[in-house]
Amino acid sequence: MFYTGEELVYYREMKAHKEMNIQTRSLKETHALAERFITELAKRGKHKRALVVGLSGNLGSGKTAFTKEVAAVLGIKDTVQSPTFILERIYKIPEKSALASTFKHLVHIDAYRLEGVGELAHLGWAEIVRDPENLIFIEWPERVAAALPKGMMKIRFTFINEHTRKIAWR
Repeated sequence: MFYTGEELVYYREMKAHKEMNIQTRSLKETHALAERFITELAKRGKHKRALVVGLSGNLGSGKTAFTKEVAAVLGIKDTVQSPTFILERIYKIPEKSALASTFKHLVHIDAYRLEGVGELAHLGWAEIVRDPENLIFIEWPERVAAALPKGMMKIRFTFINEHTRKIAWR
């Protein structure tokens, strides 16, 4: 099922392991989706390890735009930029954030330029993923799939047109 426009606000809460497909037609709608996403994460509570979210999709499909909106919902004031050239950016989640009791950092990794799992290790992956206070968004997760947790959350972005993106997660 696809939700558009105002319907986005009314869709039912996600059920565990069930895929949700949504079309957004503006950053405002993407922001509303980011709010729902954070609400869902808040319900999950604390973890034994970092929570890893894989962001898949072609260039320009909305992966970084969604990450920016999630950061805004979390109250991160820093300018969120694509980590394509530096590979990793770490943002401190403010203490007043809805998820501050669960997460202290939003870690944004872009694996597009990585040749494989070995290069992910150079970023300190083992330490980052071990820390339960990290919320990790990794773009192009398929490039380093062998290093990622098996049951990680996956979000797939599809470019529809200049203003519309299909976003599916499970």
